[in-house]
Order: sequence, then C-alpha cells, then structure tokens
Amino acid sequence: MTYRRVKEPKEVVVIFKTHLRPGADEAAYGGVSKSMHDLVDAMPGFISIKEYMAEDGEVIDVARFEDEAALEAWKTHPEHREAQRRGREEFYDRLYVQACRVFREYEFYLGRGEGEKKTQTASAHSRRQAT
Repeated sequence: MTYRRVKEPKEVVVIFKTHLRPGADEAAYGGVSKSMHDLVDAMPGFISIKEYMAEDGEVIDVARFEDEAALEAWKTHPEHREAQRRGREEFYDRLYVQACRVFREYEFYLGRGEGEKKTQTASAHSRRQAT
C-alpha cells in the first residue's frame, strides 16, 4: 500500500445524499441527473463522480474536485443552479450536502496506472431501471 500525507490539501470531496419524493417524475429526474453528470464531467478541475443507491432509495453521490475553485465553478454554474432549484421544487424530499477537504490519502493499485482519471457517471434513472 502506498501511503502519503497531503502537505497542502487542495482536493475537495463532496457527498450528496438525496431521496426522491413520492410521485416525483423519475424520467424527468433521470434526464436532469444525466445532463448534470455530463456537464460536470466536462468542467476544469473535476476529477470524478460515483453514485450509489441504498435499499431505501437514498442516492449518494461522491464527487471529487481538484480544489475549492473548481467546486465553486460547479456550484455556481447556471445550469447546475437550475437543476438545484428543480431538485428542491420537483424531485427531492431530502437533500444533504457535505464538502470535505482531503488531508490524507491512502492508495493501492493492482494493475492500474497511477494518475488515471477515474470517472464513473450514471444517472439515478438508469440505475433504477437496472434494479
């Protein structure tokens, strides 16, 4: 295992926990979610996003950004702001967001090159279709 302590932490990890309200339009939500994942994937300073769904329907996204400036650019992007508004008004009955600065990293690689961009994006809609 490779261990390193980050001397001047810059990376930011954001945890989004969401839950669709009863009766929410899942197709519309899936479209918005996919477009937001596509948009953030193209933004400078974005590293990766992974999405998970709990048995109770809560969705957890873990997004990584190179620094707070990259996160701020994402947070204030006009299309993202509109998606946030729609999330509050149309889709979610619960939303929790936590931004964390990385201060320590542990790495283990087996058969993968270091520095590889690890991005996995999937809409909640497509995952719901698969389950």
